[in-house]
Amino acid sequence: MLALENRLQEAPLSPTAEAFARKLIDGVLENRAEIDKIISTHAPAWPIIQMAMMDRSILRVALFEILMGGETPPKVAINEAVELGKLFGADSSPRFVNGVLGSVMKSAELESEP
Repeated sequence: MLALENRLQEAPLSPTAEAFARKLIDGVLENRAEIDKIISTHAPAWPIIQMAMMDRSILRVALFEILMGGETPPKVAINEAVELGKLFGADSSPRFVNGVLGSVMKSAELESEP
C-alpha cells in the first residue's frame, strides 16, 4: 500500500478511482494464494515464480476483478489486462495474459453448465 500512498501524493485520484484502486490492491493481497493457484492451474508451463513480475501482477488483478470483485464485467477486465500487458509487459505479454484469462473463463463456463 505504500506504493499507492506515494502515487496518490504525486497525482491524486478522484475519490471513486482511489476507492477502486484500494479495493483491487486489498482484494489481491487478501486472495493472493487462491489467485496464484488459479494462475498455476491455467499456466502450468510457467511456474508463478518464473513468470515476469508484470504479467503475474496483471493476472492477479484481472482474476480478482473477474472472480471476486463483482463490479467489472469479465470481458472488460480481460481487455484492460491485455492493454496493460501491451503498455507495461514484454512483446509476448498481451498474448500470454489473454491466453491465461481465456482459459480461466472457459473453465468457469464449463463448470457452470448443467
